Amino acid sequence: MATTANRLRRLPRSVRRAVLRRRRPLAAALTAVAVAAGLHAATAPPPARVDVLVAARDLPSGAVLGPGDLTFVPFAPGSVPDDLATSTAGRTLAAAVRRGEPVTDVRLVGPGLADGHPGLTAVPVRLPDAGMVGLLAAGDRIDLVAADPQGTGARVVAAGVPVLAVPGADADDGGVAGRLVVVGAADETEVTRIADAAVRDFLTFTFPR
Repeated sequence: MATTANRLRRLPRSVRRAVLRRRRPLAAALTAVAVAAGLHAATAPPPARVDVLVAARDLPSGAVLGPGDLTFVPFAPGSVPDDLATSTAGRTLAAAVRRGEPVTDVRLVGPGLADGHPGLTAVPVRLPDAGMVGLLAAGDRIDLVAADPQGTGARVVAAGVPVLAVPGADADDGGVAGRLVVVGAADETEVTRIADAAVRDFLTFTFPR
């Protein structure tokens, strides 16, 4: 392959002289352009960021959020999740979150819990047997069974309802026995049946086939 010098020697003398005369100014101009581009990159403003509240560490389902559980992390504007939780102190997690995961309404026990389950209503139910509640986790599906304390039999009051949250066993329950479970009811009739059984009967659950 011919070198640059060989190519220049093949050019007419006048052209060769013109190229050689302009070589140094051209190199200087290119150097100036490179320096200017570097200065622009160094002085360009940093990209926009939005502070988002995320878990400072892995947190289990049912954890009551305290000051050291959450921290702010900068996110690019287009990556910020919808429905971020704005008030979290003392709130209970409906499901486990990983370190660095943004905390949204659907992660907390409260009005926004059913947002991730269109068509369902979140219904808190206290089950008398705390040990059995320890078998449950958010996402399970259960049949709620009501047993009459007078011994007249048992009946299924809600079949295949999803468990939306299982608040922690150490949550403040005012000294009341049992444990709370939040389930999703499909309609008003099911909500009424669950609520009625919760105050009248011994309420337990089974895992459907």
